[in-house]
Amino acid sequence: MTRSSGPWRAARRTASLYAGAIAALLVGCSDPDIQPETAAGQPPALGAAAGSPVAVTTVPATVQPLGIDVEAVGTARANESVVITSKTSNVVTAIHFEEGQLVRKGQILVELDSAEVRAELAEAEAALAESESIYKRSLELLHTQALSQAQFDQLEATLKANRARVEAAKARLADTVIRAPFSGRTGLRQVSVGSFVAPGTVITTLDDTSIIKLDFTVPQTYLYALKQGLPIEARTAGLPGRVFEGKVTTLDSRIDPVTRAITVRAELPNEEGLLRPGMFMSVRLQADVTQALLVPEAAIVPEQGRLFVFVVKDGVASRREVRIGRRRPGEVEITEGLSENEKVIVEGTQKVRDSMVVQELKPTEAVAVTQP
Repeated sequence: MTRSSGPWRAARRTASLYAGAIAALLVGCSDPDIQPETAAGQPPALGAAAGSPVAVTTVPATVQPLGIDVEAVGTARANESVVITSKTSNVVTAIHFEEGQLVRKGQILVELDSAEVRAELAEAEAALAESESIYKRSLELLHTQALSQAQFDQLEATLKANRARVEAAKARLADTVIRAPFSGRTGLRQVSVGSFVAPGTVITTLDDTSIIKLDFTVPQTYLYALKQGLPIEARTAGLPGRVFEGKVTTLDSRIDPVTRAITVRAELPNEEGLLRPGMFMSVRLQADVTQALLVPEAAIVPEQGRLFVFVVKDGVASRREVRIGRRRPGEVEITEGLSENEKVIVEGTQKVRDSMVVQELKPTEAVAVTQP
């Protein structure tokens, strides 16, 4: 026992020294002037400790026209369009138009060989003249009862038949001259002088493009919003940067049972002649246009099935519940909970809490701050 008492006392002194050191540490931590480090081993953020405002970007809520936007694609058609052909088999004797020429209604385009038809007309007119002479004499004989009523009726029928033959010959003669059925621009010429044409042979085309009809399809879900007179905007890749404005003129009477879409026809003025039949065009139609209070979509903060925005007034952000309505790219309608010109936060909503002091930045200023 006497030999081991020395090491034992040394161990007790060491333990006593450690206990004193721990007690000193505990006393130091309780000093209010000494702040503990954070869990990450770093001091708390300077902004949070000093209460500096959080920088956010705000924009005012504005009232703007808003409607149901419908986008579709369609095909341009001429206001009037026809393929010029011949009604009879004949030979072309003269051509009175140039390719791409503007022609008037009734203007002669092509003449066909009319010699045989003129001869038939002359024969029919001669027979008619004879029938009229006989008919006049038969009237005198009928009054004197030298001619029976049956004979007179037969002569009268012959007169009418000869008149009909003359009219038929005149019609055939008219068919040898092909005229423009309406004013428009001719297409490519497909025949030459001396060509033999038959019924259905294409001579040229004629299009009235002063107005372009644009046919496009719209899903039946938008049928309630479609009506005559709605304005449209049309674009085509062939004319970049140009926007053509027009109006809806007609809705088809049927909905396609396969696509469940309705065909809509609009008209576009084409005084410059830039649009051509057959063009593929994209269409934007806006229906049911009303004034709406709009804010950027970035301002909406969803939380547990509810929607909020942060409204900034006098440098303080307050969270406010709102109800939304229609949308368009980048913007949403506020139907309840917000007034016009109130400023809402669009950047920095994740850092903001209710009643927090904030520093407002305009969108251009926010970009400058984020750039190095």
